[in-house]
Parts: sequence; C-alpha cells; structure tokens
Amino acid sequence: MNGAAEENPRTQRAVPGWLRAAVVGVFGLLYAYIVWNAVAFLVVQAGGSLGLSALGWFVLLFAVVFPIVVFVGAVAVGRRRRLGALSLVMLAGLALSAVFWLNVLGYAYAYGGQLLG
Repeated sequence: MNGAAEENPRTQRAVPGWLRAAVVGVFGLLYAYIVWNAVAFLVVQAGGSLGLSALGWFVLLFAVVFPIVVFVGAVAVGRRRRLGALSLVMLAGLALSAVFWLNVLGYAYAYGGQLLG
C-alpha cells in the first residue's frame, strides 16, 4: 500500500493553533460580556439605598462566577477535539451561561425585594 494512504487523517488536516486560539478568543469575549453585565448589575444593586442581603450577594456573585467556570470547563472539554466540536462545546456553554443570566434577571425582577437588605 501507499504510505501516504496509511497516514492518520487527523495529521493530514491539522488545524493551526492560531485558529483554535481565535475561536476560543471570540467565545471568550462573548462570555466576558455576560460577566460584565453581571458585575454591572451587582454594582447597581449593591449601590442602591437598601444594599443587598446575604442571599442577594450570593446570587449576584454566583452570576459573576458562573460564566467564568463554564468557560474554563468548556475549554477543558473541547481542547483536544476538532475545531467544529470545540466551537459546539463553547456555544453550548455560552447558551448555558446566557440562560442562567436570564434566570438571575428574572428572579431579580420578580423577587427583587428578597435580594435587598
């Protein structure tokens, strides 16, 4: 048989490292947007006239930390995968973070009095 035909197909189509880093960087910016909104919401709520209760601090700080944890987890899960699979894992993590952020906002607007001190 031909030696080239016996090569591993993954070595023939190696994805450049800069392309993988660019995909992770673009998704990182989208995750950072969620974190930025969570921090801004936390600052606004904490700076209000009533401040925040312990539950409010926990919920809003967890809203800041959660997308960071999901991003790190998505990078860890997708780092050894192909570029398409990495993109899908990062997109799934972004969707999970976005749904969580919307739940936090919904909770804050519906039961905001419980978050205030």
